[in-house]
Amino acid sequence: MRAAGNRSERKAMIDPSDRKLSIRRQAKLLGINRNRLAARPTKTSEEDLRIMAIMDNLHMECPFYGQRNFRENLKDHGYFLGRKRIRRLMRIMGLEALVPKPSTSVPAKGHRIFPYLLRNRDISTVDEVWCADITYIPMEKGHAYLVAVMDWHSRAVLAWEISNTMDSAFCVRTLRAALRSTGRKPKIFNTDQGSQFTGADWISELQGHGIQISMDGRGRWMDNVFIERLWRSLKYEKLRLWSYRTIPELRALTADWMEFYNHRRKHQTHGYGTPWSVYEPPACQAA
Repeated sequence: MRAAGNRSERKAMIDPSDRKLSIRRQAKLLGINRNRLAARPTKTSEEDLRIMAIMDNLHMECPFYGQRNFRENLKDHGYFLGRKRIRRLMRIMGLEALVPKPSTSVPAKGHRIFPYLLRNRDISTVDEVWCADITYIPMEKGHAYLVAVMDWHSRAVLAWEISNTMDSAFCVRTLRAALRSTGRKPKIFNTDQGSQFTGADWISELQGHGIQISMDGRGRWMDNVFIERLWRSLKYEKLRLWSYRTIPELRALTADWMEFYNHRRKHQTHGYGTPWSVYEPPACQAA
């Protein structure tokens, strides 16, 4: 006999931590199609959250760290993890793309990898190149992901968004927000080879605007160095100095810092101008 209640109520009764009944068995008893549970996020253990917070600190200090480096450094914190667990946590954090892979690795089915177009290129004007990246943000009871679109030359952040899942949809929304809010587009858009940036929705959005697509080489974090520095600054200057328990609280802190970064944080590279004053000079803003 199927349990009472609508489908949402019955799905909420599924307990992934139940050691006696598998998720498949629980779904059958509750009259739920097992395939409909595929998108349900898996709860991360408190120990994994603590470990990922340490890994995030290590990544900020040494973004080139791979599986072996994480494993050895975690021993200093009393955590002795196997390779499979390290790989799983790196995948959750979105750090998998930073690990060098054999050149024979095959892209996901239907995902095309584009060449890197920025090698030896002098990027001296705004809207010549935009870039995007995702960073993992640890929270007290979970984690979140932040994506941002940046103009390469000015370092201005054109759009950003926070999500509790690392899917392509929130990346595409952020791209559209950048195009819409600026009313402009770049000649080239550079990202890493993460699945969010190689999927059909992202690629078609760029191609629909006539934008050339550039992708970093596997494990080459330096190819997108400016946005990596953005993450480092945000975390050290804001997020690690304040407590936040919910996505809205995290979003408010991030919005405050992004406003500071774009409009008040001066960069020596541009004669101590702010990113936004370089992207939108005062004469253009007045016009």
